[in-house]
Order: sequence, then structure tokens, then C-alpha cells
Amino acid sequence: MTIYGDDPDPPHSAHSLRNTIKKFMRLHRGGSPRQQVVILLGWLLLALATLRAFQRFAVPASKPAFRCQPSTHKHPLHISLPKEPDKVRLSQVRKTLHAIYDAHPPQPLDLDLKHFSSIAYFPPLEAIKTHTQISLADAQATRNNHVEVTKKLEAYPKDLYSGQGIVILAGGQYTGFATTGLGMLREIGSKLPIELWVKDQSEDREGWCAELAREGVACRRLSDYMDTELLNHGYQLKIGTILFSSFEQVLFLDADNVPIVNPDDIFTSKSFTETGAVMWPDYWKHTGTPYLPYVVGLSDGPSELLRDDQTVESGQLVWDKRRHWKHYYTLINQGWAGWGDKDTFVTALRSLREDYYMVPHKLRTLILDGTTHGIGMLQADPSKPASYEPMFLHLNIIKWGVRSFLCEGCADQAIDPVAVSAYEDPMSPINRHLKEHRRIFDLQDMLAMNIDPEPTIWRSFEHVACRSFWQDERLCHRTREHMEQTFGFQFQKSWSYPILGGGGEQICLRTI
Repeated sequence: MTIYGDDPDPPHSAHSLRNTIKKFMRLHRGGSPRQQVVILLGWLLLALATLRAFQRFAVPASKPAFRCQPSTHKHPLHISLPKEPDKVRLSQVRKTLHAIYDAHPPQPLDLDLKHFSSIAYFPPLEAIKTHTQISLADAQATRNNHVEVTKKLEAYPKDLYSGQGIVILAGGQYTGFATTGLGMLREIGSKLPIELWVKDQSEDREGWCAELAREGVACRRLSDYMDTELLNHGYQLKIGTILFSSFEQVLFLDADNVPIVNPDDIFTSKSFTETGAVMWPDYWKHTGTPYLPYVVGLSDGPSELLRDDQTVESGQLVWDKRRHWKHYYTLINQGWAGWGDKDTFVTALRSLREDYYMVPHKLRTLILDGTTHGIGMLQADPSKPASYEPMFLHLNIIKWGVRSFLCEGCADQAIDPVAVSAYEDPMSPINRHLKEHRRIFDLQDMLAMNIDPEPTIWRSFEHVACRSFWQDERLCHRTREHMEQTFGFQFQKSWSYPILGGGGEQICLRTI
């Protein structure tokens, strides 16, 4: 469909434009070549401006109304790239920290991670007390070493970090999920610079990185700053990206985290300016061993001090490195639900008696439309303590990426193969939603919270599938088909010209 009725060509086609130029040159043969060029350019600009105005207002009344907004990906926000981190100094910072930790290790050096038999019910106190075996002597030695570590940590390094920005950790299948969050950030208007981190060169996507650079996103590799083989678990990569990021104030997002409201104002919110650290709650209470508060100096012996504390969901966190520079997984969580890096941040802050802000609103679980199957966690805006207003959608259950949703035959692709997409897998909980062109989020739930992020997420999907490094003709067709059938999107060729602010191909949503 076009905005010019059934005529596929705009009024000023390339053919008629050439004829106009020839007639113009015959009429102005008397002038100098330079005068002819100047006059010609003037007329051309006037003609293009007229065409642009005609396109904007000449929609026939019989046609459905459209709200046509070019994707922000086609109109870069002119965001400057983050500055290049000082690799030499940052590598030295890490070496210094590593030397301090090596000189004052925890005791014992290793603890076996034994998962609880069930996470359906919160474990009783006796199970928490006895789950991890550590002697009082080892706990005392670790406590003493912890004191020495905090004493010897160097002061905040001046002029090493600056500014504010977003840090995202990708790599492997999470690179595909990161395309969704990155796209959403720009679709909803975020103008913060972004650093996209991967583990090493094997996870580089140079063509994609060149594309992202035009949108203020810089690709980084952890292996440029440290030997990543020293890391025993992927959770450790997160802390590395925050340490090595060029930003002084960081909004960290997991690769499967999709902001649904522009988060740029977080850094000026009272919750952050007064504390320098913002955390979001997880589902569960604390399951750390009673030795934990003793080891980190919060109590004089094994204690139940943390038992009623809310654990942290670190799919998003905000951190000021200047204010919280001095910053043992198994002791903290003991392998129960949500085990990982998440509670290390609050444990460090409490141990050092430093302030932080815990968002007071409970997270909400989004449910797959027509089922009881969870999709992800919806976390609140920390600048709105009086009422729950959603900001971050951590899609940790059904992870969102257009290729993992709709790609067919991607298992054999050389770059980031998708073993089987939800569209191909009849056992996927969203298989029927995709094939029957149904919404995935429950629309009534969305409207009750005054949000509807799903169409915008699909706009981001369309950009990835059709007009990016990842573009694929079949994937693009299937993506657009779902958008048309599910949300009423329609696609048309815009004959606007970039020199006058036109956007080429646009995504147009029928308005009612």
C-alpha cells in the first residue's frame, strides 16, 4: 500500500525528474555553468520540499489513517560514543585487586555448591544452618582476611572513569537477546551512551559493532583487560564489565533485560543521588548461611541477622563507582533459587556500612497470554516510591530475540546458530502464539498497568530482522507478517527524501 492510492510511483518519479532537468537546462542556456548549477539546485530543493509536504498531507480520505514513525534506527540520535577505557591502567587496577585477594584468601578455598532438594518451598532455618559445612576456625580466618582486604584496597583512581552510561553483557546466545534490549533503548528514546561487553574475540561481531557505533554503542571485550580463563563462572563477568567500563556511574542491564520506559533520568533520581546505588528486590528472602554476617563483619558470631532480608534481583542495578569503590557466592546463597552474583552487591555495601536504595515495590511476574506460564519479571521505576510504575522487563523465563523466536533453519548458520526457534519447536510455550499471530503478553494485564510494550518490542525485532547486520529475507517476512496480523502494523514505501528529513521505508501503525 502507498499513500498515493493505487499508483505505486510518486508524482515526481525518477523519469519525470530527468525530463524536468533537461527542460531546465534548455531554458537557462544563457547563464554560466556555475549559475545554471546553483539555479538548478534551488529548483530541485523547492520541488523536493513540495513533494515532502504533499506526502505528509495528501492521504486520501478513503484510506485508513496511519501513524508513520520512522524507526529511531533510521534517524540516529547523534549520541557520542563512550570514551575508550584506559586499558593499561584498568588492567593494573585488576592486577592490584587480584594480588590483594590472593594474599588474603577465604577459608576453605573451595566450597561445594549443593543445591537444595526443592525450591518450591522456602527452606526451614535448620536446613539453612546445616546446608553448607564450614568450621568456626575457617569462618574466623576468612573474617580476618576480609578485614585485611578492605584495609588494603586502594583509593578510588582519579580520572580513570567519567560520565554516565549503560553497560550490557552479551555473548553466545545472549547476543541475540541483547539485540532486543539495545533496540528498545533507542526506540523509547534513551540517549545514554552504551557499552556492549563480550568475553573475548570469539564473540566479536564486527559488522554489527560498526552498525551500533552509529547509535552511540561501543563494543568491548573483557579479554582486553584480563585473562578471562581465570573466571570460573559466567556470573563473574558482570562485575568485570562494571569495573572496566569507562563510566563512573553505571546502569547495568542483563542481556535479556528490556527497558519499557526511558531510564535516562535514573541518574538524577533522589534514590540514586542520595545513595549512589539502586537495587531491585527478587522473589525470595535470604538463604545465606548464619556464618555470612559474621564473616563480613555484621555480627560477632554466627547469626540469623539476614534471614528476613529480601534478596536482590540484579538483572538491573545502578552503581556509582566513586561512592562505592571498595567493593563468595556459595556462602551468600548456598545454591538455593536465584543463586549467582546478585546478593554480592548488597553484602559488600552492608559490610562496608555504605548506603544503598532498595526499590520498595515487589516485582511482578508477567504471564503468557492464555496460560499460567511465566514470561519474566517486571520491575518498578525507582524514582516513583509512592506508586508502582513499571520500568524494566527482565525476560528471564521466555527470553526475547527475533531469531530465537522466528528463525527457520538457523541451526546451520555460521554466526550465532539458533538450534531450534520457538516457531520451529512445537513444544515451545509460545509456538502457537507465533503461528496463530497472537499476542504473547496478556493485554488486560498490560492495560491494567497502563503499558503496552509488546508492539514496540516488535518494532525493534523488525529492525534486526530486516535492516541490520542480522537481516534475513525469510525472517524479515515472517516478522512483518506477525506484526501485521497481530498488531495492525502495515508497511509502505515512503517517497520522502533523506536530505529533507525523510526516512525511506517506515513502519506504519493503523490508528483507530
